[in-house]
Amino acid sequence: MDAATIRYGIIGTGMMGCEHVRNLALVPGVAVTAIADPDATSRQWGRAAVGRDVEVYDDYRELLRRAPVDAVVIASPNFTHYEVLCAAFESGKHVLVEKPLCTEVEQCLRVVEAAARHPGVVWVGMEYRFMRPVARLVEEVHGGAIGRIRMLAIREHRFPFLRKVGDWNRFARNTGGTLVEKCCHFFDLMHLITQQRPLRVYASGAGDVNHQDERYGGEKPDILDNAYAIVDFAGGARALLDLCMFAENARNEMEIAATGDRGKVEAFVPEHRLVLTRRDRNEPATVTFPVDANLARAGAHHGSTFWEHVAFRDAIRSGGKPVVSVEDGALAVAVGVAGERSIQLGRPVALAELGF
Repeated sequence: MDAATIRYGIIGTGMMGCEHVRNLALVPGVAVTAIADPDATSRQWGRAAVGRDVEVYDDYRELLRRAPVDAVVIASPNFTHYEVLCAAFESGKHVLVEKPLCTEVEQCLRVVEAAARHPGVVWVGMEYRFMRPVARLVEEVHGGAIGRIRMLAIREHRFPFLRKVGDWNRFARNTGGTLVEKCCHFFDLMHLITQQRPLRVYASGAGDVNHQDERYGGEKPDILDNAYAIVDFAGGARALLDLCMFAENARNEMEIAATGDRGKVEAFVPEHRLVLTRRDRNEPATVTFPVDANLARAGAHHGSTFWEHVAFRDAIRSGGKPVVSVEDGALAVAVGVAGERSIQLGRPVALAELGF
């Protein structure tokens, strides 16, 4: 192994952890040299994903103490992120932590404080930013193609939550709730696209279709499977999330529409298509973004995990700032928590109520 190679440890080798392993195998200048997971089956998945000799630990703390790694990817269950992050900060290593940053706002705020003192790069995994039509939509909005943004609509119509080891993702106490677990991606995109700070959230949602007959220790899952959430921003923009998790085989799993006073730009995934329309022109402009077959096989995020890791590698090498900071991750969690609380209380919830 070349001395300049950045060595990675993967903490949590379930579905997402293995996606990180497969994508890192495609990134020049890096190598996965250690994995950790308390579950034996998950460790087997991790070994298979690496495909060669790798140090294997059942305790992530041992990996942080003993493994020859420069950076770690935290892909353990949501409710473990805070504890693992605290240990990773003590190690001094570079960190990429999967979304959500944590499941509780108070934990997120403590992580923001700790990350400010950390010598390494600390990055929050928000793969959706790196999907090519989404990234292009952000460029068009920031470049003024639609004028001043006034409205933003994000629709995700998809399949139900997949099963995870120990079924931890069936309960909001472990995930932070669906609007944190799944939708922090979209709240992050709202903040990124509008470049405005969210002020308040009004949400309506329920668990109406999925998991109705499931029981775990006699307990019924309590996670949402559909919701609408409206977010008001400080600059006057407003955004809508339309989430449905019993919409298998929809033509597009995700659609984003940003509308300003001069036009509208839309992104469609997995059509990987962007459409720009202008109020003063009859013909729309359409761009398609083919996904490399190797990247498509490496995971479920249409190549975006690869591009995320290229950017993370470059930040490590240059000592630059993360593209997705812990402040970004904390804000996305806060909007999700506000949405969950809005559903419970039946009223809008201001982010100021959560300390933001």
